[in-house]
Formats: sequence, C-alpha cells, structure tokens
Amino acid sequence: MKYLRLLIIISLFGSCSKNIYQVSKNTYHKKAKKLGKSLAKIEQDTIGNRTTKVIESQNFNLRKPNLIVIHHTAQDSCQQTYKTFALERTQVSSHYVICDDGTTTQMLHDLVRGWHAGNGSWGKNTDINSASIGIELDNNGKEPFSYAQINSLIFLLKKLTTKYKIPAQNIVGHSDIAPGRKTDPSALFPWKSLYESGLGIWYDEEDLKTVVLPVDFNSTFALKYIGYKTDNIKNAIYAFKLHFNSEEVSNELTEKDKKILFLLMNKI
Repeated sequence: MKYLRLLIIISLFGSCSKNIYQVSKNTYHKKAKKLGKSLAKIEQDTIGNRTTKVIESQNFNLRKPNLIVIHHTAQDSCQQTYKTFALERTQVSSHYVICDDGTTTQMLHDLVRGWHAGNGSWGKNTDINSASIGIELDNNGKEPFSYAQINSLIFLLKKLTTKYKIPAQNIVGHSDIAPGRKTDPSALFPWKSLYESGLGIWYDEEDLKTVVLPVDFNSTFALKYIGYKTDNIKNAIYAFKLHFNSEEVSNELTEKDKKILFLLMNKI
C-alpha cells in the first residue's frame, strides 16, 4: 500500500510537470491570436480634441530584430530552464535555448518581444527586448561551454544574422548590454571562436603587437562608440574586458586594453 501511494504521487507529479508545458503552449497560441486580431484593424484615436482618420496602407511588414543577446542560464539543466520559461509567474523568456549536448529549442517566434534582457542598452538602443533575439546557453557560469553547444550556436547565429541582416557588432553578451548588473555568458565564453566562424567582432592579434595609439586616443569615447553604456565607466570597462580580454578581467584599462579598443573601433 505504501509503495502504491508513492507510485501515485510520482505519477501525479510527472503529469503536473508535463501540464506546465501544455498550459504554456495554449497561452502562447491565445496571445498570438489576440495579437493578430489587434493588428487586423486600426482603431480611430483621439488626439487633443480631434479624431484621427484611418486609411490603411498596403505597404508594411513585421518589424525585425537587429540584435542578438547571448546568455548562460545559471541553472542546472535545460529541463529546469524550459520550466522557468514556461511558468507565467517567472516573467522571463528567451527565443532559443541550447543544451550542453547541442540540442536547440525555440521557445518564442523570432518576431515577438521576449523577456530576457531586462534593463540595458547597446549604443542608442535602450529597449533591448524590443530589438533583440535572446539565446540561452545551458551553463552554470563556472564551466566551459561544450563543443556541441558552441557548434549549434554558430549554426543558429549564421541563420539569424543572414535572415535578419544583423550587424556583426550587434552579437553581444548579456554583460555587454547590462554592465555591472550581469556577467553572462561568463569569461569562459569563446567570443574569438565565434569571430573565426564569421560572427561578431574581434581584433587582429598580430596588429596588437605593432599598433601605436594616437596621442589623443579617448578610451571612454571608444567604449561608447562600440556600444557600451559609460555612465559608470568601471562597469563598462569590466564588461568590455569580460568580452575581449577575459584573461585579465578587472575594472581598469591597461595599455593592451586601449589598443584592443582602438583596433575594434576600426572594425565597425
């Protein structure tokens, strides 16, 4: 009897767990349908004391993403992340999740606004969620990223950047758009490998040996030119080094860092 009761509890737990994803799926379809209906008709509005006219133009399409933000999940497994993104109470989501074994799961349509970036900015863009695709990598932030995972990421990035014509400098980490608040995808993420696959930006390491900085070189301007928010310069420097000089992460710029900045400016 004791074992039967235990079996029933385990069975109920399993069915509840599966039900989470069915609820999430049903809600996704309801929201998408409601959004479609809201676009089908332009409602007249009142501005001041005058009612606007409505004349529909046939010349339009959906807005497209112009930025890709890479995260690590800081969770124990892909299953845990799927559950986090499926539950309404968490209020977080991402367009894609890539597991350690390279399995890629899409959780949102590319053209809907995911809730993955939070407060942040890149260049003049201060609403990252509205302009970006979020990609979560199953990683706790303390372990190397697997070959299979990075390989899947590269294939996905090539598809997305080609499809939406996303500029190389707009493939960034969560830490890049939220300096001081986020540190993912961690110092172990292989940004250089992405560049060698034709994705993102990097500097020429041979040029680093010979480059001479201009006398009037302004490192704060360079950070801002690349895309970093520089209101808190130490946070901006830390995020920059996490991405481009991860072996020497700190909130102080060295001569090497300044040279990297200078070379990167010429890549954009």
